[in-house]
Amino acid sequence: MTSSGTNTAGLMGSAAWELLLPAASAPTRARGRALQAALREAIRSGRLTPGTRLPSSRDLAADHGVSRGLVTEAYEQLTAEGYLRSGRGAGTWVGDAVRAARPGARDLAPRSPGTRADFVPGTPDLSLFPRAAWAAAQRAVLAELPHHDLGYPDPRGLPRLRTALAGLLARRRGVVADPERIVVVSGVAQASALVGSVLHARGMHSIGVEDPGSPQHDGLYAAAGLGAVPLPLDEDGLALGPLRASGVRAVVSTPAHQYPTGIAYSARRRAELLGWARSVDGLVLEDDYDGDFRYDRAPVGALQGLDPERVAYMGSVSKSLAPGLRLGWLLVPAALTEEIIERKRTMDLGHPSLDQALFAHFLERGDYDRQLRRCQRAYRERRDALVAALAEHFPGTRVSGIAAGLHAIAELPERFGPQEDFLKRVADAGIAVRPLSACTHARTGEGGVRLVLGYAHLPPARIRAGVRLMAEALGG
Repeated sequence: MTSSGTNTAGLMGSAAWELLLPAASAPTRARGRALQAALREAIRSGRLTPGTRLPSSRDLAADHGVSRGLVTEAYEQLTAEGYLRSGRGAGTWVGDAVRAARPGARDLAPRSPGTRADFVPGTPDLSLFPRAAWAAAQRAVLAELPHHDLGYPDPRGLPRLRTALAGLLARRRGVVADPERIVVVSGVAQASALVGSVLHARGMHSIGVEDPGSPQHDGLYAAAGLGAVPLPLDEDGLALGPLRASGVRAVVSTPAHQYPTGIAYSARRRAELLGWARSVDGLVLEDDYDGDFRYDRAPVGALQGLDPERVAYMGSVSKSLAPGLRLGWLLVPAALTEEIIERKRTMDLGHPSLDQALFAHFLERGDYDRQLRRCQRAYRERRDALVAALAEHFPGTRVSGIAAGLHAIAELPERFGPQEDFLKRVADAGIAVRPLSACTHARTGEGGVRLVLGYAHLPPARIRAGVRLMAEALGG
């Protein structure tokens, strides 16, 4: 604590007191609030440290040309808030409770800064976002939205949007879409958290996940109280033997385009998976993360359409529009509906109404279908560019998985290994890639080079240049 001999006259000319000068010149009615705000900022920023004695109200008022009553009121207000302390006849001091705020704000968004080529999967081309159509929809919605729709919404979502989504999903993905059982969510992450927390409340403690699979699943379900049990795949999809032996009664699945291997579950395996769910009174959580993007034929319909009482279906606009919109949907079996709705209500009181109305308008006008067609054309061209570039610069590379989605699995010939050396050399060259081993719990040793290459966010020219840089990094 600063002693009572602090030189307040010296403080009067310091940078801390210069912060108060704009307050003195503020309009008369705002001058008191401005002075209080300036003093708070000086204390929060650390310019006025704990234990600093403030000038008397008379001196500070005279120095800044304001009334003494205004300064006295400011001192009293900040004393009540804990910024200042005072004692009869002892003056006013900066309190000890305040700690200087850390300046600035960090950006923790997942990015690959400083790369010459970024093949990390999971991101669409954000430049394809339909700004003009979205802005037009926003203007129209703001003009037509009833006032009551700006209140707290139905936790499931606006009826208008749920009705539009039911039509879209039934038509494009073959789901059994009852608008009463659709819940609008902040992406698949929130959908997973909702279902996971309800399953945990019902007594479940573990959930099966595909291996290899999404690296995010472990953390997502752990936050809901469920341990993730990795389950292996075979050429048809999730292997049934290990699934039955695991003892789990719920499993997360990507049957239309398995992430990351790129296979589509066979018809036999889809039927077997549903048979398992019925036999254990269990649940399949279907993550249809990129089901709209199939380039060689019509997409396989969603698993949910075969048994909507055993499948919780999750999807979002993260790959078709932008992940930053945080907008998705969850279709739940009847037995879970009320619990999911109540959990959604307590979690956030419902998704933002304006965003829902805007997306409903976007769907109703056909803008979303146009956006999907636009993305399909672009991503098909980019996948073709990646396959051709790999064939040119890494001859003998095997690209596996169906022609779909936003990424491809590339298994390079043995001469480009071992994988650890490959990854180090391309990283040193400023090229970001994700090995398939980063998506699995299995430890199979170093082995050959198998990569999960994202291409959707890269124009064809940058794909070709990036693959060439990769080859050059290996001395090719």
